[in-house]
Amino acid sequence: MANSMARSFLQVAATEEVASPLRVVQIEGLVILKIIKHCKEFSPALVTGQLLGLDVGSVLEVTNCFPFPIREEDEEIEADGANYQLEMMRCLREVNVDNNTVGWYQSTILGSYQTVELIETFTNYQENIRRCVCIIYDPSRSNQGVLALKALKLSDSFMELYRANNFTGEKLREKNLSWVDIFEEIPIKVSNSALISAFMTELESDTPVTQCDYDRLQLSTKPYMERNVEFLIECMDDLSMEQQKFQFYYRSLSRQQAQQQAWLQKRRTENMARKAAGEEPLPEEDPSNPIFKPIPEPSRLESFLVTNQIANYCNQINGVAGQNFNRLYLMKSLQDN
Repeated sequence: MANSMARSFLQVAATEEVASPLRVVQIEGLVILKIIKHCKEFSPALVTGQLLGLDVGSVLEVTNCFPFPIREEDEEIEADGANYQLEMMRCLREVNVDNNTVGWYQSTILGSYQTVELIETFTNYQENIRRCVCIIYDPSRSNQGVLALKALKLSDSFMELYRANNFTGEKLREKNLSWVDIFEEIPIKVSNSALISAFMTELESDTPVTQCDYDRLQLSTKPYMERNVEFLIECMDDLSMEQQKFQFYYRSLSRQQAQQQAWLQKRRTENMARKAAGEEPLPEEDPSNPIFKPIPEPSRLESFLVTNQIANYCNQINGVAGQNFNRLYLMKSLQDN
């Protein structure tokens, strides 16, 4: 009996270790409305909040959320924010609401969320939570008639390198990691109860056209495109600065290698003279010599994040430009008719 219980316990432990990968983030419609309301009320300021729910197999269920207070630099205010979170969790637990943390949500401006701060937040969450996600909502993008909502997580291969704090070119080639492998986007599935679905059906108007459909037909997207291009230019400047760091590193490395070769050639000539004089040769390596001190390679993390951000801005500009052409051709056809 004891052996069977031990075997079953080991089987359960092994099953928990080999957990199925996260496939879908299932969010209730009310949670999405809370996130949108919170982000739009404080836009263009950036806000965050806690996601609550359950981790069931390959599905992460988000059933509730609550906003965080506006962060400030004062330590006392930060401590009050932490106490606020604990108090909210306690109150939710008392009313029998899901109070398991499954991640957080945050707003962004034109998709500019790929930063070191986001990675550090992921790392802090994953110290206590096995699987967590970050819901990103972009109010400025949603004003164009698109629900700009996405669920992100860090890839496992990137997390290994980040914990080791080793983003050298050799390590990245060894792990076969590129800038597109930092974040993983998880599909979002919106879930509503049967009662809410029936209630929404009753509220649905007879006309099939909604305000969101009208928003998609707006021809004036100039401010949105201009800001995207401005942010893109800033990212290009940042990427240029990162490239200058690597150019300086490789120039310093080449200069050091030339100095090492010159020192080695001089030491070999000196050793030949010492051998001819019957003396012991000197070692061909001198760790105390500054020219043999290795030059640390700059981290490629910042350049990877900037490249990710550039790709995001380019995709947004491409998508909006394509939609603008469709609207213009549609309006031209309507005027011709």
